[in-house]
Amino acid sequence: MIWVVGNIEGNQYKEPFSKGVLARSLRVSRLGLDQAYEIANEIEKELLERDINEISVNDLATYVADYLNNVDPEVSSKYKNWREVRKSDEPLIILIGGASGVGTSSMAFELANRLGLKNIISTDMIREVMRKIVSKDLNPVIHKSSFDAYESIRTPAIRVDAVIEGFISHVDVVNVGVEAIIERSLKEGISVIIEGVHVVPGFIREDLIKKDNVIMLILTVDDEETHKQRFYTRCRPPWVKRSLEHYMENFETIRKTQQFLVDQAKIHNTHVINNVDFRTTIDSMVNEIIKEFGGENDGNEESGTDND
Repeated sequence: MIWVVGNIEGNQYKEPFSKGVLARSLRVSRLGLDQAYEIANEIEKELLERDINEISVNDLATYVADYLNNVDPEVSSKYKNWREVRKSDEPLIILIGGASGVGTSSMAFELANRLGLKNIISTDMIREVMRKIVSKDLNPVIHKSSFDAYESIRTPAIRVDAVIEGFISHVDVVNVGVEAIIERSLKEGISVIIEGVHVVPGFIREDLIKKDNVIMLILTVDDEETHKQRFYTRCRPPWVKRSLEHYMENFETIRKTQQFLVDQAKIHNTHVINNVDFRTTIDSMVNEIIKEFGGENDGNEESGTDND
């Protein structure tokens, strides 16, 4: 048995070395699951052969980085950068926006798995809660989809075209809930991924979005036909209650909301990723998160609180 020794707020703790936990952290470095487990197994084997039955979090991280350097220096560098991110006492708040059908839910799940994060919240769920609080008579817009909310606008659009006016009104209401979750996560120190069409650059309070541990990413599907095919895939399973016909009837308005998201991203310097291949998208997201939160790493590991 190998024990990993850590320190949280001056209090020492011990926990068993876990190949699963280590393999999960190695996957951030773009290693496949099988290779990550193989490396974790080899590291455990080497530690046992050296009669090491107790090792500090820091020493284990250094040992892993050195081992990876012999496998692939680039993989080692990514691992050290991710370790730098995870050393922070602050939670990670990751916001993933995108028009309907571009894959924010799927990518949020894959990203959470890659980063070992447990909390994912959909803005659609926030919207459903708000529908229970805000009656249809009081705010009819929130009771529509984001892309056809314009149909419920009581007064004609005066700032932009009707589709975008409805979309903005929809986003404004849901963002009350989004901001509340960000505030709660920051206060409680809980890392979270918030995903959905209502994550729009420029709409979340600046004092929240400008925090060093908050990052926003926007997903798109640039090719129209590919985007359209996503809805066929999305509505195919028999348990899915969403109507393909409804999406197809509103496809042009969905594309219009995507263009608005891209325009907003350009204005607010938000990273945009064309979600064509999910592996490439996840790698791009991880790289952007490491760059944003971890910065450049000089290879020296300092104290931390996690054992992977």
